[in-house]
Amino acid sequence: MTTPRLIDFREQATPVEAPFDPARLVAGAPRATVDNRYSDPSQQFHCGIWASTPGTWRVSYSEHEFCHLLEGRVRLTGDDGHSVEFRAGDAFVVPAGFSGTWETIEAARKYYSLYERSA
Repeated sequence: MTTPRLIDFREQATPVEAPFDPARLVAGAPRATVDNRYSDPSQQFHCGIWASTPGTWRVSYSEHEFCHLLEGRVRLTGDDGHSVEFRAGDAFVVPAGFSGTWETIEAARKYYSLYERSA
């Protein structure tokens, strides 16, 4: 059995554009990039670096996501009206089933880890 290679987030980033679904946009013209650093063999667990310019869009999570905000400021507002703002240095979890809006208030960059249960 081969020992898996460690994933080093200090290595040079290679982000790709991550376009928004125009039907989900609420405000602004945000642009996003993603640099997925790791996906497990089952394709259920992923982690990497995501960045976005300001804007607001609808979200509906089928996966659980851990976020560590490295730069910027974001606000998540649930369909129930509950709103939380996060700043650089903050960490949070968006559980599967959350729906509402994601607003990037100031250009943001985060580490993410996603887990999606198999169908």
